[in-house]
Amino acid sequence: MDHGELAACLRSWRDRLTPAEVGLPAGAQRRAPGLRREEVAALAGLSVDYLARLEQGRASNPSASVLGPLARALRLTDDERAHLFRAAGLVDHTTGQISRHITPGVQRILDRLGDVAVTVIDPAWEIVAANPLAMALVGNPFNGERDVNVARDLFLRRKPDRAQRQPAQTERFENEIVADLHAATSRYPHDERLHGVIAELRRESPRFAELWEERPVAVRVSEHKVLEHPEVGTITVDCDTLTVQASDLRIVVYTARPGSPDADKLALLSAIGSQTFGEHSAIGDACPTPGVTIPRYAEQPAE
Repeated sequence: MDHGELAACLRSWRDRLTPAEVGLPAGAQRRAPGLRREEVAALAGLSVDYLARLEQGRASNPSASVLGPLARALRLTDDERAHLFRAAGLVDHTTGQISRHITPGVQRILDRLGDVAVTVIDPAWEIVAANPLAMALVGNPFNGERDVNVARDLFLRRKPDRAQRQPAQTERFENEIVADLHAATSRYPHDERLHGVIAELRRESPRFAELWEERPVAVRVSEHKVLEHPEVGTITVDCDTLTVQASDLRIVVYTARPGSPDADKLALLSAIGSQTFGEHSAIGDACPTPGVTIPRYAEQPAE
């Protein structure tokens, strides 16, 4: 471990960020450039004292569960994140595994989509992040759980689903997920969470096991979703999945036609969401954008 290099990198990366970049108010005139140490500590879910020791080269052997949130809070690129792990004497194992790191580009997209419902999923169909409007629309997906997986929820039906799908729509969605998971196994042969989800579904869902052996070929398409919301009633939205080049993450966006009653209901839910799920929501870890929640499985800080 190179304590000096790690300390210098952390200080440099903190100094280059502005409060506006991470959604914080600028406040009074600052004596030094960049973010304050306590701001980065809060965004990463660390104590200020521990971050100070890291920046001064006095903390030994920081774990991946500390470095991951720090990389997100400092908005590091993939290369910078890899350098952070090397300086700490750790190997950032990414070959053959899914990168669940929210890159600066994905984070900027999330920053600018505050008025639409957005979730971020990975190729294993785990939800990596969600904004308040998405949670107000489809329900709190995390609810204190360490991991939230769309495929598991669909095939094992362990959670209530607000979506009202016709049988043909459900069948198409099932085929799309199974086909996508098949494709993911070849791209990420060493990802334990991906293969663990598949093994669990093959073991516990006869429907999934049947489709897995059939090896369906299906491409995920945009769709209309009819949701029965407990507070605003029936709401119809368009669900589109955006892929980000050079990222393993996908951005799922829910929108309604401008000027429609559905758009009015989304606007109402936006107000509800901002009141219910704040920057330090108890259902997920603090992250670089106020109001965007990252589930607890994602590199939970441990000092």
